[in-house]
Amino acid sequence: MNDLSTRYLGLTLKNPLVVSASPLSKRLDRVRKLEEAGASAIVLYSLFEEQIINESRALDHYLSHGTESYAEALSYYPDLPHYNLEPDVYLEHLQRVKAAVAIPVIGSLNGVSRGHWTEYAAKIAQAGADALELNLYYVPTDPDLDAFEIEQMYLDLVREVRAHVHIPLALKLSPFFSALPAMARQLVAAGADGLVLFNRFYQPDIDLEQLTVVPTAHLSRAEDLLLPLRWIAILSGRVATDYALTGGVHSAHDVLKAMMAGAKVTMLASELLAHGIGRLAAIEHDLREWMEQHEYESIAQMQGSMNQHAVAEPAAFERAHYLRALNTFDNRLL
Repeated sequence: MNDLSTRYLGLTLKNPLVVSASPLSKRLDRVRKLEEAGASAIVLYSLFEEQIINESRALDHYLSHGTESYAEALSYYPDLPHYNLEPDVYLEHLQRVKAAVAIPVIGSLNGVSRGHWTEYAAKIAQAGADALELNLYYVPTDPDLDAFEIEQMYLDLVREVRAHVHIPLALKLSPFFSALPAMARQLVAAGADGLVLFNRFYQPDIDLEQLTVVPTAHLSRAEDLLLPLRWIAILSGRVATDYALTGGVHSAHDVLKAMMAGAKVTMLASELLAHGIGRLAAIEHDLREWMEQHEYESIAQMQGSMNQHAVAEPAAFERAHYLRALNTFDNRLL
């Protein structure tokens, strides 16, 4: 039988199908179904910096509000044994998930600023997480903040989180860097054990009738695969670390392309949200079938076989083929 196993963040996984951070991991019954369907690891839904900071301030307010007034102010205090902050609920859920499944469970923190919230990285590790994924989601809007400052902020944050945890650390990045290869190398030097390419930014819309800004959340599409596929193919031969491809993974062919580009795992959620958890088993079946037909014995055999250093035309991943791609449309015109 084909060997689908792979190594990611020092973890041996039975296949490259990892469930990315999403609402799928918020219920234990769904988590068990994910494992049964073939998931090799699960990234827990994200705990946000804002949740930690805001709820910490709320608790501080309850504990201090009105205490100078009169003794009855003690009745303002919340019942602390039953006052569960969202971060504490997250840690408890992580422990329950770890007890419920045998596959690795990866915690997820979403934030960008330095501060006491990063201490939760250590708490996530203490709760039993096998690794931690740090989602660096930041939209710079200040024109006085230049690229160097932003990149330094990222590096300082990674060093701070690394100082709090000894479990493997992966960084989920956006593609919006002036020099992604250089930034990737610096992030690895700062303590990252792996890079997850790419996170997808929230894109608000405008309601023309109500004249309001409308939050939107779209599932990934098949064409979203191309951007992370290209960059993993470029980076995997240049910056030594573990790569995870996320965004646009909907089929076994997507997984195969990611492996050949140099990824260790693929992360998927949109396909499962749209078509059900059972898609994991179908994708694994299709993986095995393709490998048998093309005489691949293992996933490791194909990993990196089509990255920029391995292909006959390395320029295909760069600007050189841009004109050729555009010219394909000329041939379709009447």
